Amino acid sequence: MHVTTCVSVALLLSAGRLLSEPPGPKDNPHDPSLGTYAKHTVSPKAAVMAGVGSGVNQLNNTPREWGQGAAGFGRRFASAFGKHIVHKAIQYPVSKLLHEEFGYHRSEKQGFGPRLKDALLATVITRKTTSEKRTVAVGEISGAMGSGLISRLWQPASVRTIGHGFSSGGITLAVDAGLNVVREFWPNIRHPHSHSQTDEQGRTQEHSFTKASEEEDSEATISNR
Repeated sequence: MHVTTCVSVALLLSAGRLLSEPPGPKDNPHDPSLGTYAKHTVSPKAAVMAGVGSGVNQLNNTPREWGQGAAGFGRRFASAFGKHIVHKAIQYPVSKLLHEEFGYHRSEKQGFGPRLKDALLATVITRKTTSEKRTVAVGEISGAMGSGLISRLWQPASVRTIGHGFSSGGITLAVDAGLNVVREFWPNIRHPHSHSQTDEQGRTQEHSFTKASEEEDSEATISNR
């Protein structure tokens, strides 16, 4: 059990490091186009996350009907990646319809406690693309729960229940919360003495990107929101 926990934490940190890499200068991670969203859905980072989940389930031998070895891992990986695709297929249209932002905003607060709270709440709270006001992340929650339930269709009988479906959705949200914590604190883990400088640079870059986007929208007389 302790081995599984240690391996899970190590894999989560590794995946979180990948996912915390900043986007390219022309990307808008908070309001992506369908093409960009689809590209990220099947990206190497997504495969890493599927591998993380598959590895943990392999160690736990869950579900037991799939056994061990390469065949067992292959089934678990296919299941995890399939669930991920279903999750994103649900999340995108719901979030777009409700004008919800995608991605994670690092906290502007100081201190470990307030920043940790913001990181955890960001799992279920997002912002409106139209007003930047905070709102419940309906797209994320519905994607997590919907994929947890739909993935029961290809699961073995021992876990093909509604209860296991909701449990799977809850695990997805818990993993997302953990990744948000990594995204929040990873820059400080890498550079322990540059918290203020890193945060200020991040806010400056985000402001510059927002300003540039607004100028482009003005020139084209088209609003993305």
